[in-house]
Amino acid sequence: MTVPPLAASHPILTCSEAREFEAAYFGGDEAREWPAMQAAGRAVARGILRDAREIGGLPGAARLLVLVGKGHNGGDALIAAQALLGALPAATADVVFVFGVRALRPLAARAWRDLQQAAGSRVTARDRELPSGATRYDASLDGVFGFQFRPPADPAVLALFAAVDALPIGLRAAVDLPSADRLCADFTYATGILKTPVLESAVAGRIRYLDLGFFAARAMDPVAGPRVLTPAVLAPLAGLRPSVSDKRTYGHLMIVGGSRSFPGAVLLAVQAALRSGAGLVTAFVPESVAPAFAAQAPEAMWVAWPETPSGGLALEGEHLLRAKWDRATALVIGPGLGREPETLALARSIVAHSPVPLVIDADALQPEIVAAGSMPRILTPHAGEAERIGSAPVSSAPTVTIFKGPRTRIAASGGGDVYVSPFGGPVLARGGSGDLLAGLTGGLLAQTSRDPLLAAARGAVWHGLAADTLARTHGQVAVTVVQLLDFLGAALRESADAS
Repeated sequence: MTVPPLAASHPILTCSEAREFEAAYFGGDEAREWPAMQAAGRAVARGILRDAREIGGLPGAARLLVLVGKGHNGGDALIAAQALLGALPAATADVVFVFGVRALRPLAARAWRDLQQAAGSRVTARDRELPSGATRYDASLDGVFGFQFRPPADPAVLALFAAVDALPIGLRAAVDLPSADRLCADFTYATGILKTPVLESAVAGRIRYLDLGFFAARAMDPVAGPRVLTPAVLAPLAGLRPSVSDKRTYGHLMIVGGSRSFPGAVLLAVQAALRSGAGLVTAFVPESVAPAFAAQAPEAMWVAWPETPSGGLALEGEHLLRAKWDRATALVIGPGLGREPETLALARSIVAHSPVPLVIDADALQPEIVAAGSMPRILTPHAGEAERIGSAPVSSAPTVTIFKGPRTRIAASGGGDVYVSPFGGPVLARGGSGDLLAGLTGGLLAQTSRDPLLAAARGAVWHGLAADTLARTHGQVAVTVVQLLDFLGAALRESADAS
């Protein structure tokens, strides 16, 4: 049976699929292509201005370097440059035509004329070479090769790319694809369609999918294949809740984790769960840390669990959970659990007998644990954990896996679509960020226990959007992961604006 794709997602196409799609969508009509090019260029400019906030924003007198090829990518870059110069009144741009001005195709030439008319002397054009004495730029924009590029590139072009890569540049942006997969980008702005080579590129940096409305008509949306998630997956959470509701309306999440060696992880998971919108959160933690945690997060219900001599959760405490889990709608197990054999045996028993869907995280991601039981589960491995559980027997339980990484992927067992969440960034490269994701996803699963895929998608997108908002406000360096919690609300509002 084919599972319908999540509504708030769009297809990721190969280059040949994208070519066929655009031929059908535009029909070769430049009168239709020009508004789309303008929309793409302006969206790229907005993206650059937004993402530059992670490094303090572009200065009013920014110096821009714009690399232009022959076709649509070059036109997008020129329109983006015009929008950037409009937003930064004292900024200037050096525009390098990699194949010369005469090589521009009609729409790119039109974009160049518009830029000249709008910016005048603030734009300097060069053919096939960098301006002499070029030193530092606040931002660069690669609009040379699009998805129709066929290798090899001319050696002179590659030499130009190498010279650009050697320059100190504050933010390096690419339109659609990094040119020839050689010109390095901090951000690649996929305009209208996200293409598979971007996901495979080592130089694309962070991916920003810019929705231009191509897939608004469902007939234009291929049913099968990988898909990119959009902020709209969160939009229902940003709306008004029913006025006639109470805490039980929004689920009851139970969290099992923690140890004397790793006490903070489970506290982070609980704090994230409390921000997820779940109505009730109960945490089962080692008895030695329960009082301190209750003081830090009094909204949760804390249950003190007997400990092993080394400070892990002891098998003898399992009755504490079993006495309460008929009240639960979802369970999280793993954050800070540790790897004591007794504790891992406990975790396996809990997963095997759980009556509710689970999120299995961190040290609970062991082959014998993830294969136990029959309730639906969400797994949250990073690369090392994914390798560790790769040898697990195939579970009979419906399983959704969030493969954490720079390009987070979400996949369900039994085939179906693979989803990419393009949100988040290096600000998440800190201990504890995965614990927040586990708690957030668990809280969402408690509210939508019949749809683990939706809970996983929402968790990954919300976590990533909040991280982006945190980085734009405080930068990537002088922050802690717990600060991300304070940006979950702003991320929800942003998702509503994007819908």
